[in-house]
Amino acid sequence: MQYAITRAVSSSIGQCELTHQPRNSIDVDLARRQHAEYEQRLEILMCELIRLPEEPTLPDAVFVEDTAVVLDEIALITRLGAGSRRAEIESVSTALQSYRGILQIESPGTLDGGDVLVVGKDIYVGLSSRTNKHAVDQMRQGLERYGYQVHSLIVSRCLHLKSAVTAVSENTLLVNPDWIDSKVFERYEIIEIAPGETYGANGLRIGEAVIYPLEFPRTAERLEKRGIRIKFVDLSELAKAEGAVTCCSLVFTCCE
Repeated sequence: MQYAITRAVSSSIGQCELTHQPRNSIDVDLARRQHAEYEQRLEILMCELIRLPEEPTLPDAVFVEDTAVVLDEIALITRLGAGSRRAEIESVSTALQSYRGILQIESPGTLDGGDVLVVGKDIYVGLSSRTNKHAVDQMRQGLERYGYQVHSLIVSRCLHLKSAVTAVSENTLLVNPDWIDSKVFERYEIIEIAPGETYGANGLRIGEAVIYPLEFPRTAERLEKRGIRIKFVDLSELAKAEGAVTCCSLVFTCCE
């Protein structure tokens, strides 16, 4: 059984944390409609949704990806880099306890799930404004017993590692080469985003399909030419909060 944890869009999302984008007005009702369509795509791809309620006082709470990294063996609960967001963690951790054992990042470590790319037994962690080396060291120590290799790399031109690179098949990565050094991923097949579609490197792989933003049609065409099945979604309002398709869910599998 495949599950996806999601959370309703907060009425206060307009007060979200921003690092690399200017603040623009967010239409909350439209953001909620777009999020509902995103959840429908998850259901089409056979995910059973675990919907968490709105957190009205936590503007970024819809971006549940940042609160945890769910592996086959264990759930790693993060310690968010923005102190204002740390109250988001408790409800996600509680939800995950029914499905996984829990490993917690502790102070002085900080980690956002958006900085973590898992490809098989390799885990790539972006050292960014939200994620630090202390967290990477804790990950190495805690995950070594499960056979994972944790690699770190610098992220400076975008919010999170997965703003610049995501997995779109078992051995294929979608990359913005202006934001990340593709040589780090030379063992994988690489698809580069189309010129001008700067934020187009974030896609959410579920099985043999990828949930992908409607806003980047030329990159989508590159994916389709490589045999990758696309399920389009419009998250343009959440993008104003530096959100993307991976940010809005935690997808994992459990054996029944």
